[in-house]
Amino acid sequence: MLRVHFTAEDFARVRFAPRPSPVAELHAALTMLGAPHEELLFGRWRGRLLRALPGAAGPLADLVPGGSPPSFLDVLGETREEGFALLRETRPELVRSELERVYAGRAAAPPWLRGLHEGDAGAWRVLERAQRAAYETVLAPVWPLVQDLHRAEFTRHALAVAERGLGAALAERVPGSRLRDGVWEWPGATAVRREVRLGGRGLVLLPTFHWRGGPLVQDPPGRPVVLALPAGRGLPLAAPDGAPPGEALAGVLGRTRAALLHALSDGPRTTTDLARRLGVSNATASSHTQALRTAGLLTTTRTGRSVHHERTPLGTLLIS
Repeated sequence: MLRVHFTAEDFARVRFAPRPSPVAELHAALTMLGAPHEELLFGRWRGRLLRALPGAAGPLADLVPGGSPPSFLDVLGETREEGFALLRETRPELVRSELERVYAGRAAAPPWLRGLHEGDAGAWRVLERAQRAAYETVLAPVWPLVQDLHRAEFTRHALAVAERGLGAALAERVPGSRLRDGVWEWPGATAVRREVRLGGRGLVLLPTFHWRGGPLVQDPPGRPVVLALPAGRGLPLAAPDGAPPGEALAGVLGRTRAALLHALSDGPRTTTDLARRLGVSNATASSHTQALRTAGLLTTTRTGRSVHHERTPLGTLLIS
């Protein structure tokens, strides 16, 4: 069982990661690569990626000799560069203690890891090169899909909080969990009972679309606790067949309505302006704006004889 203890201050500091985190998602995918379960669904995915991983990514395997990675790898960051920078800023004492933990009772660590233990700049460059190589093979081909899935999860959570409150939204994130007396309880989430105390640091909910096991808890000292929660379709992610980013939205709304929302990126526009930009008649543009307005994705304001359409925050969220 996992038990997350909230203070009153923590409830005001619960947030949903606004965008997927490349480094965190990469580590979830690499953890899934080494996991033995769900062979039927993930066996071919693992085999394909393991064959494709370049030699430069090899040092990453040295970090998980027993299948449990060091916690200093758990960083956020909305871009790869930001994530790598946060990783490089890890306190030296945490790097040393975590490397000693994962290698306790095992054979001597490889030379580059001993260098990382000592804070050697060259060892950090080895780690960064390995992560970049792994990212290009494992994550880059499916990153547009990860972004689309994250937007869908963000929207679902935001609507749940608005309609039913934070407590209900948290329980919905993890079926079978419950929030009572300031403790979020997840029966069966871990093999042994684990207590996580936020202590005013707050909580970040981060969906991950590769890891299919229990929650991945990032509990760095002095920082918000991050819970990486399995989300998405529950299947291995496959690269889109030439589909550009945002194509998933067009598949749901239709190409014209998706294009109409994008056309409002620079601010409100009239029906005539939208029709001209989309290459459709005024009547067709009006029909699409009505459908999007009914769905809560745009608002319409009449000023004299002019009608202006503007995206709602939800509409902006769907295409951001």
